[in-house]
Amino acid sequence: MTIEAVLRSHLVRYPSMQIQDMYKLIHQAALGSEHAIASADGARQWLQRELTQMGSGPEESLIDPISPDGQIVRVHLRPFVAQGGDPEALLNAFIRTANEFHGSQQVLNAYWKAAVELQQFPSPEMNEFIESMRLKKYPAVHHSADYESLYRPAYRVMYRTYFL
Repeated sequence: MTIEAVLRSHLVRYPSMQIQDMYKLIHQAALGSEHAIASADGARQWLQRELTQMGSGPEESLIDPISPDGQIVRVHLRPFVAQGGDPEALLNAFIRTANEFHGSQQVLNAYWKAAVELQQFPSPEMNEFIESMRLKKYPAVHHSADYESLYRPAYRVMYRTYFL
């Protein structure tokens, strides 16, 4: 699979994606979930809260590969719960990924270039957005308000091997 295929797949499933949602996907594919872990206890509380408050959402697969090699995935929480998944095992895989997977900004930039070439969004806006992220040292971002309200995302990013 290529990053272009990953991005196209998400654009089809989430047609209201904004530039920041594209960046979030690319950020996760290139850098994993390290940004999301301040402490194991905090990660546990965040997961427990989300599992009880996520409500309904679109139909999604359990595992959604987001890196071209298929190793970095989003594990969607609704199907996870529906299939009787063990929250502690999910949490452990998430934390292990955050501690052990170290991506690169070089990969993020290569993925971004591929995203610009898809021409889903105007190139000047894409370039302006990534420049603002570069100046901030490529921080993690939240989904756009439109994406949040339409798709109600509930997932954890992790290294596939740690989850299975």
